Amino acid sequence: MLKNKLFLVTLFLLIAAVLYYTFFDDNAGGSDESLKPEVYRQEVAAARKEKDHFLKTSAESPITDKSAFKGLVYFTPDPAYRVAARLEPFADKTQKLVVTMTDGSEEVYDKFAHAVFSLNGEACRLLVVKLDKTYSILFRDATSGKETYGGGRYIELNPDKLTDNRVILDFNTAYNPYCSYNPSYACPLPPKENSLSISIKAGEKYVAHD
Repeated sequence: MLKNKLFLVTLFLLIAAVLYYTFFDDNAGGSDESLKPEVYRQEVAAARKEKDHFLKTSAESPITDKSAFKGLVYFTPDPAYRVAARLEPFADKTQKLVVTMTDGSEEVYDKFAHAVFSLNGEACRLLVVKLDKTYSILFRDATSGKETYGGGRYIELNPDKLTDNRVILDFNTAYNPYCSYNPSYACPLPPKENSLSISIKAGEKYVAHD
């Protein structure tokens, strides 16, 4: 059983960096006043096109029948799902989280912080975990098992922006784990505390692929 990769290699770290640095001004105090929605949507669409190309052509892609792969299905990019969050770091930096994988095995992550934010009129709080140099949020929401993958989705955080106890969470970049495409992969399941009652209609939807 192959372990799921929490991010899709260097290409998607670059994509995330482009989105962060293009649309988040360090001097803006966490606001998105300078965000140009149409330009942002174009950048997200371009990043998604790159991801489809990777999944269709790369040897590291979990898609087994690449000839039949027509691309992923997404919610329309919406800047409203790109939110400023306050980080509440753990005083004890050694705290760990044992994460259950879809094959029943376990992985141990560092507990980094809680991200506190408001979305769709609701106060939200999600645990940020760290594995090696990757900072992630593994989450479920009201769309899980309906419009999106039942096992949950992930978003990655730009480590260069984890300063001053604040961060931008861009749910338009939320993606499915490899096991959603290929059962030979084992992927981490979100912790119970990362289940949101609201619908996150942003990022990747779920359609089964061979």
